[in-house]
Amino acid sequence: MKTESYRELKVLEELTNDSSPTQRHLSKKMGVALGLTNLMIRRCVNKGYLKIVNAQKNRIHYLLTPKGVAEKTRLTHEYLEYSLHLYRSVRQILKETLGKVAQKGGKNILFFGRGELAEITYLSVKEAGLQLICLVDDAAAGETFLGLPVIPMEKLNGLSFDCGIISSLHKDWETLHNRLREFEIPKEKILVIEQNGAHIRAVLPDFAETTGQRALS
Repeated sequence: MKTESYRELKVLEELTNDSSPTQRHLSKKMGVALGLTNLMIRRCVNKGYLKIVNAQKNRIHYLLTPKGVAEKTRLTHEYLEYSLHLYRSVRQILKETLGKVAQKGGKNILFFGRGELAEITYLSVKEAGLQLICLVDDAAAGETFLGLPVIPMEKLNGLSFDCGIISSLHKDWETLHNRLREFEIPKEKILVIEQNGAHIRAVLPDFAETTGQRALS
């Protein structure tokens, strides 16, 4: 699914749930910049998906048009198909890569971030006979993930593990790797799931001489 289509779907979903949010509130809900939020709304209006109504002074209402409702339905179906392809591809690539981790004697696994891959990755970790010991996420520190503790990055010191998995497709890899180096975590111990267009691959130099890659379609 193209990024622009996904963003349009999120705009239409959010405005279905709340027809009169401020653009600042909408940008926070979607996790994108305010300027980009404004651009996406204008695109949806120009395409005939949204209608803007000035119901009160300084208060704008966004109404989905019949065309917008139809497009939201179409995009939801497209997103579900994409998610199924993504799930199957990630599961297969993780099975291959984590199998190599196990063959090399790896056992203890960490997750970095409670992202969209976390639960999928957890299943693959268990199938490979590996052990997830905790999840590292500053924003959710103190909570639990599938009964396991979520700890802040600062508690990494002295924690023994064989492989750390970044459990999101949308992280800034280099920024995170730089931060991990502050805690003397070698880059080669970190498994990254990367998406490049219609392909997805796992990168883990320390355990795999070559990285696996699969097409999403």
